[in-house]
Amino acid sequence: MATSRKALGYLESRKNLTGCAFGIAGLALTFTGLAGTYWPFVIAGLYGAGALVAPPERPPAPDFPDPAEQLDALRTDLARLRVYLASVELPPAAAGRLTELTDLLTALLDPGWVAHVLAQDPEGVHALARTIRQDIPESVDTFVRTRWWTRLTPGTEPPERHLQRQLGVLHAEAEALAAALSETESRRQQTHTRYLEERGGFTS
Repeated sequence: MATSRKALGYLESRKNLTGCAFGIAGLALTFTGLAGTYWPFVIAGLYGAGALVAPPERPPAPDFPDPAEQLDALRTDLARLRVYLASVELPPAAAGRLTELTDLLTALLDPGWVAHVLAQDPEGVHALARTIRQDIPESVDTFVRTRWWTRLTPGTEPPERHLQRQLGVLHAEAEALAAALSETESRRQQTHTRYLEERGGFTS
């Protein structure tokens, strides 16, 4: 099976197609009598020459998932993250801040125009993926582990303070991303307004 696929692949390759084109030229020489009695060697030689000068095969481009698929995967991961967070006991202040953050992330990923604009911002998608898949789980897990040690050694800095600061930074990053997406849409609207005015010969 592998051999037949390889043979079929060669038949469709540039080397074979170019060689066949050169071989057809050899047939033309044969029919006109220019190849003489050596016509088999002329055709074979021209085929080989064509195969040698053929451009190399172009490797297929990597098949990366499109932005819509990436956002679907992020929605699934955010749902899993919410299940994990629901199983963790957090201080009320940190829990409230975390709820605000996950609600904002959910709003950014909700299907609609926001997600459409986000899909066109690879850096924004990457930042969102890092927040969901790495930053939030690491912050919460580190808090849980540190709090356990703090109970053994009282008097040290409360881990709740670091968790709230981390969540505050992540929330600010998510808000900045939302503001950037809103600004993108605002610029697009302004550009379309200028285009319509210039097309119609009007000025505001």
